[in-house]
Amino acid sequence: MTEPTSRDKLEQLQAARTKVMDEGRPEAVAKRRAFDMGTARERIEQFVDADSFREMGALVEPERSNELSRDLIAPADGAITGTAKVDGREVCIFGQDFTVHGGSIGSVADNKVGRLIQRSVVRGLPMVMMLEGGGHRIQDGMNAAHFAAASPVFNNMCKLSGWVPNVVAMMGQGFAGPTAYASLADFVVMLRGKSTMGIAGPALVKAGMGIDISKEDLGGAKRQAEEQGIADLAVDTEEECLEAVRKFLSYLPQNSAQPLPITACDDPIDRRDDKLLDLVTASPRKVYDMRKVIKIIADVDSTFELKPDYARNIITCFARLDGRPVGFFANQPLRKGGILDTPACEKVAHFIAMCDAFGLPLVSLIDIPGIAIGPDAEDTGLGQRSGRLFFEMGVATVPRVSVVLRKGYGGGYYAMGGGRAFDADAAFAWPTAEICAMSIEGAVDVAYKKYYMAADDPDAARTGMIERIKAQTGAMDAARDFGIDDVIDPRDTRQILIETFASCPARRPDMGPPRVRPISPI
Repeated sequence: MTEPTSRDKLEQLQAARTKVMDEGRPEAVAKRRAFDMGTARERIEQFVDADSFREMGALVEPERSNELSRDLIAPADGAITGTAKVDGREVCIFGQDFTVHGGSIGSVADNKVGRLIQRSVVRGLPMVMMLEGGGHRIQDGMNAAHFAAASPVFNNMCKLSGWVPNVVAMMGQGFAGPTAYASLADFVVMLRGKSTMGIAGPALVKAGMGIDISKEDLGGAKRQAEEQGIADLAVDTEEECLEAVRKFLSYLPQNSAQPLPITACDDPIDRRDDKLLDLVTASPRKVYDMRKVIKIIADVDSTFELKPDYARNIITCFARLDGRPVGFFANQPLRKGGILDTPACEKVAHFIAMCDAFGLPLVSLIDIPGIAIGPDAEDTGLGQRSGRLFFEMGVATVPRVSVVLRKGYGGGYYAMGGGRAFDADAAFAWPTAEICAMSIEGAVDVAYKKYYMAADDPDAARTGMIERIKAQTGAMDAARDFGIDDVIDPRDTRQILIETFASCPARRPDMGPPRVRPISPI
């Protein structure tokens, strides 16, 4: 008998590898094509720099030691894991293979994912998860010998938080396990009409609660991106999904110990645009689109909005100023007058935390009538949930600048970081600003009603009080007692922001007491 040569061994290896790759599984690939969806490996190759993906664990076999899994066939155990480069920077990538038992995660696959997360933590590499499938594989999980210990994967994922960017592209069905992964991510993007998220899918909801509901109604992209805000973005195609992930990563460093990725910029620092003077008028009754303000101030074509379809009364977006990534958060007068309610507070609080974790300076553009009031607001727990925004503003260490464009009223002015509320590195106002403790009309009705009602002409007396108070709420009054640093020409905002951030250290020194950690109100 002839002993096998090294070349024979290599041929055997190649045959085994081909068997688990797309070319060795034409029927599985055909099923993907029938639904106009890519395979896990195709998605990875499309996302990363050419020929840069280095897979680990491609040849693993599934767990077969119990009654349900004895004859199981599961190429790569349904999980594609490895490292690659994206725009020249190394990342860790995990892709669920839906063609392998619906993308369910077996015991061996769980070990692969765990090792990848460990690599992300140790090497400080961003984590990108392309998810489509279920949670723990039934064949592996329905016996105590395998399930009792529980996987450490979520414990390990918590170590990623604030250390490396952690991104989930929900590429298809994502109930149960994938949703749990997404809950710990910094950025989640879904596909309209194809992606789902939720604690349990329709079958389990039917079995456990007797409720018939479609997967789209239960956890589709419209529900999760627009109504619940669990997803940061919803797009139409896989190409758009992967491009959104690539763009998100472009604003962030590899990890929080690395400097920001500053890009070359040919947009002049001192560019001035007269459109700002016409866009934001002195009349508080005229609304405008705050997105247009941000786009004029930021580097050309540099904005990337997060959660654009959720809590539309607040805007959160990445942008660049002279090539430097920054985070803008701004009231949106087009929606509810830019008021802060529970969804808006939670949206901007999470955004501030993420920017602070990765070192992006913060710009607060303020035009706010206050924080929402009334029974509907109280039913959402706004009294406590607004505290999360105060908390994140208070613990943030990155440079921040506030600019009051028009209204800066009440607790909302504090929450948005106006004036000295959270020790902004610079606090400005435009000439159109008016700043006071609450709505002037409301203040007059609460504090002075008995006075104007006693007048010969109550309406005229009330109007006179409102006008007199309004006359002392302007930008010049705010500057007179040094409540803000300066009143600026709107057209100079871009240059002033750039110069301010250029002169600030990347982090503020910790001036707090020697505590172990602060406690978020939410």
